[in-house]
Amino acid sequence: MRTVTSGTTGAGAGTGATPAASAAHLDREHCVHAVQSKDARFDGWFFTAVLTTGIYCRPSCPVVPPKPRNMTFYPSAAACQRAGFRACKRCRPDASPGSPEWNQRADLVARAMRLIADGVVDREGVPGLASRLGYSARQIERQLLAELGAGPLALARAQRAQTARLLIETTALPMAEIAFAAGFASLRTFNDTVREVYALTPTELRARVPAAGPAATPGTIALRLPYRAPLEPGNLFGHLAATAVPGVEEWRDGAYRRTLSLPYGHGIVALSPAAGHIACRLTLSDPRDLTVAISRCRALLDLDADPAAVDERLRADPSLAPLVDRAPGRRVPRTVDEAEFAVRAVLGQQVSTAAARTHAGRLVTAHGKPLDDPEGGLTHLFPSPEALAAVDPETLAMPRTRRTTLTTLVRHLADGTLRLGAESDRAETRARLLDLPGFGPWTADVIAMRALGDPDAFPVTDLGVRKAAERLGLPATPAALTGRAEAWRPWRAYAVQYLWATDSHPINVLPD
Repeated sequence: MRTVTSGTTGAGAGTGATPAASAAHLDREHCVHAVQSKDARFDGWFFTAVLTTGIYCRPSCPVVPPKPRNMTFYPSAAACQRAGFRACKRCRPDASPGSPEWNQRADLVARAMRLIADGVVDREGVPGLASRLGYSARQIERQLLAELGAGPLALARAQRAQTARLLIETTALPMAEIAFAAGFASLRTFNDTVREVYALTPTELRARVPAAGPAATPGTIALRLPYRAPLEPGNLFGHLAATAVPGVEEWRDGAYRRTLSLPYGHGIVALSPAAGHIACRLTLSDPRDLTVAISRCRALLDLDADPAAVDERLRADPSLAPLVDRAPGRRVPRTVDEAEFAVRAVLGQQVSTAAARTHAGRLVTAHGKPLDDPEGGLTHLFPSPEALAAVDPETLAMPRTRRTTLTTLVRHLADGTLRLGAESDRAETRARLLDLPGFGPWTADVIAMRALGDPDAFPVTDLGVRKAAERLGLPATPAALTGRAEAWRPWRAYAVQYLWATDSHPINVLPD
């Protein structure tokens, strides 16, 4: 079993520096310092296993740190579990924010981790994971073991255990239903896994928290989504609210609400900023979709980002430093459905935010799948590529060139010749988008930034970016501004959020 005890470089904990680019680059001394200083910035980067107690913790665990000689370090919770350690009942390491490197990186391991988080192994098995990635199951197993100390089955098992704990502690569902919803093949496997990971039976785990009262509506689950501080909610929720598609999204009572198309059914989520977490309320037609829904909500709000590393790099530019200092921790507002966002990006070409909402709302009303919202306000799921591919192009009220762009896009998405998802190679996908009629750099870069989650995507031709550059005295031409932005790599998508924030547009303001 490979532990994280060797490495070359990396910022030391307790020195004011940010975590290194990879858990594997944190040597033993840095790990020990992070644990002794209870540095929450390292939560999710690595896990501390205590040899004398047989438990594993996040670095910021509030208990008295063990002696260094009793510590060993693993790059994933699954690796800790595979080595026989149990999760700490105080710091709940399985609930820590995910490692930010899976969103930052674009290699095989990162793409595999994003797919596992989206529940692909539970739904399609390791062969399905391998098929999506275009590698053999053996290659994927070997690379995940080498870097994370656990293969895809063990990583998926750890995720099932976390989902089970959430359902046990936040719902009154019977244990048999929880086992099924969390993805376990049998009640016995569910019981054994929970007991092994948490050193408690499912019944004992539920007894540790106040009894879950009846849900506000059937299938509703309330939970907290953790993140690494700081987090600036203004641009994040402001953008989502200002661009909300009628019937699919809304801002109500301090929460962003939207409908979700999920593997086993549909859902409605309400997300609102709170002290130290994002309050999340999910209503699901099928509880098996819980893991996927949480993963997509975390991606939507970019909650696994490393704001300290991002802001440190951008603050080094004198033009950006005042913007970062004014409101640190800006995230990139992303999406819960990559194909949906690509369609909306096409609808938003060369029109205002309000016009883009109107076009998308018409598409939803005409071709989206209706659903019932117990709270009212939301009426449809956004239409799938398959539904849009079947639409008569002549019925689409838009310029002919944009109509051609849209119909070509949805046809490629529907027949699988273009894939936008966690498995996508970002550079290759961007190039394929640019080959489609009507796709210029702006559309491809916005899709890369918000749908593919590329932290370095840079829509340099965006009007808001160009206006911000003028206000800040940055180079005006795309070529010159691209050159200046080299210093912002690999976080140019975050620089865009700070540049946009120089304007008074509603996307930059937390709604009332």
